[in-house]
Amino acid sequence: MPAQPPTQPPTVARLFLAALRLGLTSFGGPVAHLGFFREEFVARRRWLDDPAYADLVALCQSLPGPASSQVIFGIGLACRGLWGGLACWLGFTLPSAIIMTACGYGAANLRGLDHAGWLAGLKIAAVAVVANAVWAMGIQLCPDRSRLTLALFAAVAILVWPTPHMPILVIVVGALLGWARYRRIRIPTNPAPLPFTLSHARGAAALLLFFLLLLVLPLSASWTHLRGLDYFSAFYRTGALVFGGGHVVLPLLQSLVVAPGWVDPGRFVAGYGIAQALPGPLFSFAAYLGAAAKEAPNGWQGAIICLLGIYLSPLLLLAGAIPIWETVRRTRSAQAGLRGANAAVTGILLAALYNPLWQTSIHNGRDLALALAAFATLMVWKFPAWLIVILAAGAGQMWLGS
Repeated sequence: MPAQPPTQPPTVARLFLAALRLGLTSFGGPVAHLGFFREEFVARRRWLDDPAYADLVALCQSLPGPASSQVIFGIGLACRGLWGGLACWLGFTLPSAIIMTACGYGAANLRGLDHAGWLAGLKIAAVAVVANAVWAMGIQLCPDRSRLTLALFAAVAILVWPTPHMPILVIVVGALLGWARYRRIRIPTNPAPLPFTLSHARGAAALLLFFLLLLVLPLSASWTHLRGLDYFSAFYRTGALVFGGGHVVLPLLQSLVVAPGWVDPGRFVAGYGIAQALPGPLFSFAAYLGAAAKEAPNGWQGAIICLLGIYLSPLLLLAGAIPIWETVRRTRSAQAGLRGANAAVTGILLAALYNPLWQTSIHNGRDLALALAAFATLMVWKFPAWLIVILAAGAGQMWLGS
């Protein structure tokens, strides 16, 4: 059955509220977030369609930085331009950032959280949401034997060689194979548009600012000896250079803040454990590190500095790449390549359904039963994802809690 066309673009306020709800309920890590985004923005609200969403995911997976945060920023850009992108990013990031800042102050004690039944239920809900996304995207983006085979090979490659750069390689190889397979087939060159309002001039300005800050910030920090500028420069550089998402950024942040003595090792590990248990982006861990820093500016000021630092670079990079991407994706050759790239994205989600989601969430028959119930409720009875999350948390606390 063909996908329904996108609806009229939402207001900035509606974008913020939709992203805020996702920021409060999207457990399970970056790949699970992509499943939640598809359920909310593609399946439920129809602000984008599956091919356009997969194109955006493929682009963000190929850039450094937090892919899920870049994707939701890109969704906002597609719907309402720069203000829409900022509204989506802020709504998705705000809940976890506030909690992590409070934890940095020492206002929360979450020991023993890993054994909580409600948290186990939330992780199982993420399995169901991603499984639903894989199923729907497979039907839409892998309708023939060639693309289904490519998706399966992509999943195998990710599972056998789970390195940070493997998703990028898989997408590139998928695009090349798609180009080789479909370049001689007549493909419509008018895909569903991503109505970005960023012009090529603004995109070029974003890229120029990205590289300028990458060069100027370290020099300015060394000349001025301002601790706040030092924090901002270090986190900006981290966000600009890391591939693979939040889990990959952990060793970089550890060398960044623990080695020079900005944050104690014990507090670093405790904060990372809390971040793993929260909804929303793992990069909000930067707010905790800024609040927990030994030297001023720390507290809420340090949290804002570090949070803006780690996010500014990848968002600038995406804003610069999108105008080029929107032009390129409309050519016949690019359309052929995107058929393969989108199949590879489906394979990446399929692999993530097993590792890390299944491995960290499904441990016995009761876990599997709850996952199947959540999947059926989502797919058959069409409950919204946020309600599935709440129900799974309650069921986990009653059924799985010790």
